[in-house]
Amino acid sequence: QVQVEESGGGVVQPGGSLRLSCACSGSIFSIAAMSWYRQAPEKPRELVATIISGGKTNYADAVKGRFTITRNNAKNTVALQMNSLKVEDTGVYYCDIRRKGEENDYWGQGTQVIVSS
Repeated sequence: QVQVEESGGGVVQPGGSLRLSCACSGSIFSIAAMSWYRQAPEKPRELVATIISGGKTNYADAVKGRFTITRNNAKNTVALQMNSLKVEDTGVYYCDIRRKGEENDYWGQGTQVIVSS
């Protein structure tokens, strides 16, 4: 079993910054990818950023240039630095872990981000 826990969410004004963190524990084995998703009210969950084996990163167009995903393999953590936040960034942010050789994903329970003046 893999446990995933997000933290760092909160309320911030437009233009502000937040740093989200995700901690992974349990039967981790080898991680293929670590991702951040978000879900705005009444909208489908969408991919925000991914970091995969080898360090390659991918970002949604909506956050490119503003968000940065990083990982610490030794500590089994992944962070999302969010700068220049916009109202449309509001949502619950989820951490997703994909292990090598598996189709199953492991999810945290989310951390809420509210961007409002």
